[in-house]
Amino acid sequence: MIEKHIERGLFASRWLMAPFYIGLVGSLVILLIKFLEELWHTVTHIGSITEIDAVLAALSLVDLSLAGNLILIVIFSGYENFVSKMDLDGHEDRPDWQGEVDFSALKLKLIASIVAISGIHLLKVFMGLAKYSDRDIMWMVGIHIVFVFSGVALALMDRISHGAATGHGAAGDGH
Repeated sequence: MIEKHIERGLFASRWLMAPFYIGLVGSLVILLIKFLEELWHTVTHIGSITEIDAVLAALSLVDLSLAGNLILIVIFSGYENFVSKMDLDGHEDRPDWQGEVDFSALKLKLIASIVAISGIHLLKVFMGLAKYSDRDIMWMVGIHIVFVFSGVALALMDRISHGAATGHGAAGDGH
C-alpha cells in the first residue's frame, strides 16, 4: 500500500516540470522582442547600411529564429515526453513531428540546432574579422568544432544503442 502511494506521488511529480516549459514560453517572448528590435533597427537604417551590414542583420534574424525553433522543439517534445500528451489531434496546424520526437531524437535536434546557431555566429564573425583578435577567432572556431564533434558523437552513440536495442549490434542493419 505504501509502495502504491509512493509510486503515484512520484508519477505526479512530473507536473513539477510544467513551470519549466511555461518559463521557456517566456524566453520565446524575449527572443521575439529581440527579433523585432533587430528587424526594426535594420528597416529604419536601410538607407545607410552596407551590404555586409545587411547580410549580418539577416544572419542575426536567422540566428534568433533558429533559437526560437529550438525552444519550441524543447517545449513541445519535453512536455509530451515528461509531463503529459497534448490533446491536439484534431488541430489542423499541429506539427507532423509533434508526439513523435522521443528523448533520443530531441538530443539530436538540440545539438543540430546548436551547431547551426554556432555556424551562423561564426559566419557573422568571419564577416567582421577586424573586430576580433586571432585568439578570439581561434577559440570560436574551436568551440564550433567541439559542437560539431559532439553532435557526431551523439548521433553515433544513438545509432549504436539503437542497433543494440534492436539486435543489430553496432553495425546497424546495413543501410
